[in-house]
Amino acid sequence: MISLKMWAGRFEKELDSTINDFNSSISFDWVMYKEDIAGSMAHAGMLGAQGIIPMADVEEILTGLEGILADLESGRLQIDPTAEDIHMFIEQTLTARIGDAGKRLHTARSRNDQVALDTRLYLRGKTNQIITAVRGLAAVLVQLAQQNLHTVLPGYTHLQVAQPVTFAHHLMAYAQMLRRDIGRLQDCKARMNYSPLGAGALAGTTYPINRQRTAQELEFTAPCPNSMDAVSDRDFCVELAAALALVMTHLSRLSEEVVLWCSSEFKFVELDDAFATGSSIMPQKKNPDITELVRGKTGRVNGNLVTLLTMLKGLPLAYNKDMQEDKQAIFDSVETTLACLAAVTPMLQTMRVNAKNMRAAAAKGFINATDCADYLTKKGLPFRDAYKITGSLVVHCIKAGLTLETLPLQEYKAASDLFEEDVYTAIDLATCVAQRNSEGGPAPEAVQAQIEEYKKAMEM
Repeated sequence: MISLKMWAGRFEKELDSTINDFNSSISFDWVMYKEDIAGSMAHAGMLGAQGIIPMADVEEILTGLEGILADLESGRLQIDPTAEDIHMFIEQTLTARIGDAGKRLHTARSRNDQVALDTRLYLRGKTNQIITAVRGLAAVLVQLAQQNLHTVLPGYTHLQVAQPVTFAHHLMAYAQMLRRDIGRLQDCKARMNYSPLGAGALAGTTYPINRQRTAQELEFTAPCPNSMDAVSDRDFCVELAAALALVMTHLSRLSEEVVLWCSSEFKFVELDDAFATGSSIMPQKKNPDITELVRGKTGRVNGNLVTLLTMLKGLPLAYNKDMQEDKQAIFDSVETTLACLAAVTPMLQTMRVNAKNMRAAAAKGFINATDCADYLTKKGLPFRDAYKITGSLVVHCIKAGLTLETLPLQEYKAASDLFEEDVYTAIDLATCVAQRNSEGGPAPEAVQAQIEEYKKAMEM
């Protein structure tokens, strides 16, 4: 066990064990061991190239760090849970293995710029993973849309039947949400991609370092331009948390619809048995637990965003220990979002679409009332007059137990002499959908155009 603190020279007493545990971050920042080693290797190489430490020491440091990484990956080396953080654990392990050369690694560096570097590197990699996962979900939605261009279902407002659309149109609405999510994640990654390494504790260093070299080696756009901002900035954590909160909000909205669609009242879709659960007491149950969990986990991700904003709002420049609280919040948002995407994508890919039930639902609720009014408008009647006549016909149908499709033509003519036999074609569901062919609309050709534009824009 490694217990000596690297900052112990100033202190005459050992840190209280309870405070040590309270102060420690190793339980959650250990996940950045690869990034910490990568940053240390880049830093060591720069120190040698600048003549700040001997190249012989650099070679020992690099070999030692490669060995530590290999041992951690293989399980031969276990991370010490009593260490203060992952940065100190790796440096102390290195020093124990190679001696004085390991002690030179931290020259011209502070834990403040080191932890900022590791966090950016780690979240950059995770952001790439999330973008890939969102793209995967979007591809499933587009595939489902392509298969359901002619699957009519009711569109809703206020969760009341409104106008006929297609399942493809509905799915592409969610695809557009994910498209914006990808854009936000890409923008976030671009602003995240600046290197704080070399900023030191807050005021840079007196050593002749080369920040451009380390930034380039670690594939950053450039070094952070201000050393105080470099170590105190956590905007990239907040921005990523906000982007993930929106991803989760979109997944939650979709999940809510799947919950409704799976119900016996709707029966629009049926989930594959591999993506549903049963009841311990009711043998008939098939519960959409995945979607319910996604709804619930969205609250966690939203809460993490508030945690980060609240943590930062009162902090003076530059680094403050409060910032240690950034990792648990943003790491949880990252892993929660990845887990939800990994569950929802195959669930949608394997679910069965009940097109007959969707169309049957669309045939109810006078979903073609607007089309009936439009029929009169196209024959010259002002829309408000057409609206009033159609409304009175709906009331009559409800009282008589009829629908607009079954209402006799003479009763149409009693309401307006503009009605002719062709009204039944105009209010047919297939016609209602097909004529909504304005750009972005639900007509099959309009949705096909959306799909083609989406694939081109997303390079699918």
